[in-house]
Amino acid sequence: MNIQECDILNSLAEEPFATQRQLAERCGHSLGTVNRCLQSLVRDGWLDGDMALTEKSRTALAAGAPQNAVILAAGSGMRMVPINMEVPKGLLEVGGEPLIERTIRQLRQAGVGHVTVVVGFMKEQYEYLIDKFGVELVVNPDYAGKNNLHSLLLAADRLHNTYIVPCDIWCADNPYRRHELYSWYMVSDRQDPASAVRMNRKGELTAAAGSGGNAMIGISYLMEPQAALVRRRLAEMGRDPRYDGAFWEETLYEKGRMAVYARPVPAERVAEINTYEQLRELDGASSHLRSAAIAAAAEALNARPEDIREVEVLKKGMTNRSFLFSCRGRRYIARVPGEGSNRLIHRQQEAAVYAAIRGRGLCDDPVYLDPDSGYKITAYLEGVRVCDPADRADVTRCMEKLRAFHAMDLAVPHRFDIFGTIGFYESLWEGAPSAYKDHDLTRERVFSLRPYIEAHGERERLTHIDAVPDNFLFAPRGGGEELQLIDWEYAAMQDPHVDVAMFGIYSLYDRRQMDQLIDIYFSGRCPEETRTKIYCYVAACGLLWSDWCEYKRQLGVEFGEYSLRQYRYAKDYYRLAAERIGGAL
Repeated sequence: MNIQECDILNSLAEEPFATQRQLAERCGHSLGTVNRCLQSLVRDGWLDGDMALTEKSRTALAAGAPQNAVILAAGSGMRMVPINMEVPKGLLEVGGEPLIERTIRQLRQAGVGHVTVVVGFMKEQYEYLIDKFGVELVVNPDYAGKNNLHSLLLAADRLHNTYIVPCDIWCADNPYRRHELYSWYMVSDRQDPASAVRMNRKGELTAAAGSGGNAMIGISYLMEPQAALVRRRLAEMGRDPRYDGAFWEETLYEKGRMAVYARPVPAERVAEINTYEQLRELDGASSHLRSAAIAAAAEALNARPEDIREVEVLKKGMTNRSFLFSCRGRRYIARVPGEGSNRLIHRQQEAAVYAAIRGRGLCDDPVYLDPDSGYKITAYLEGVRVCDPADRADVTRCMEKLRAFHAMDLAVPHRFDIFGTIGFYESLWEGAPSAYKDHDLTRERVFSLRPYIEAHGERERLTHIDAVPDNFLFAPRGGGEELQLIDWEYAAMQDPHVDVAMFGIYSLYDRRQMDQLIDIYFSGRCPEETRTKIYCYVAACGLLWSDWCEYKRQLGVEFGEYSLRQYRYAKDYYRLAAERIGGAL
């Protein structure tokens, strides 16, 4: 049978034959195609003369019947900011019903009894599904650092006549059936410039070769041998770090096409919900549009929640999540505290810092700052760029800005204790050991630099602490570029030379670049004792941010090379500083 004949036989298994026209409407094929296929199905013994199923067709339908489903719900849905800080994507409500509940209900209506849900981000919120629907939860502990290929790998042994379903899909019509006769992947009849596949006239899915194709919905059905292919390739790719960021669909590609047929659906009948705006478009009354962050933004701007429009996620920050939005013709950036940041940042102290720098030309004042929730709103600057740490001219301007800020000699009631904060971050591990086997020795060595720092420290004043390239913004203004220093949440009283060390380690500078940075800040006149002290700060701050990364990793947030390099700074710059001081441990 070809796929058109399979579609017709499936339809007849669901509803008895009425007329060819009705059958064409149910299958989505032309009347001429239905006529030819019916003749072929009768001739080959799949249908009898009354267009009823034969024993041959019933046997084939039983062999292809769905046995189970795997729902992929581990991801954090970063594009759903700010909603994803409150609820995972699979539990977003459309029409008063969570997406994942609708999917499970539709699967059950099609006779699919066994459902596996692969969870990760906010996994606890899915636990109730075990009692309500009898599903099985499988936890993906690597959801933050790896894509859904690794989620499906955890359920690979279940792939036998299996539906694979993303958790963020809403289908107006039930796409699942009691009978299937071939493996397929669902695509929309709408064209998508970003799609990797295109459906041809034979119903095959070929690589779109960068020109775009049919929008990929993500629902799939796998029979043998395609399920065997996916199981094998999941195992192979799962061992290869090059596929850490891969989608599971990578396993389907063979020689420029997918190993399954296309199942096209009308674009208006299926929705993938990836953003706040997509949820609003599908269901403007969804309870999850009333997020705390949106409500705070509306209140701060004396607007209604529905006035908050064009919401889109910005780059994920190290500590927070941010989203861009429009309100009454103006654009703003809202900051939402990230995972565990309430234990890392003292928001009342942050408010005191903004009060100290207000009106001093360092940055635009926040439109809104809530010292309790940590929500912050700032005006959006059009056409800005961040400092390029590889561009000497950019770095020079940033160091000039930094020196000018330090020269203001500002004060706030609190200080940033580097060594105390290292101990605090480690306490947040709650007894868990460091991922680094020699962490205790590295810590002891770094702490041995403390007496030298204290003996050579500058008089403390307000210091940014997080003066990294991404926090220096070049904004076009008056035919030139105005430089702003943003994100003051770690700022406190400290030796201002800490800011130089922080800029260097975030830039991942090597020794030569670090010395060049120091020379730029001091205009080539840095005392050797001060250079040694900055090396000590590089070591101490490297350990501090490495410990910070270990805490965030426990919350499911990974920073890849950054965390490794910070730990390396702690070790390498301890040695450099100790050699200059004498008496290394």
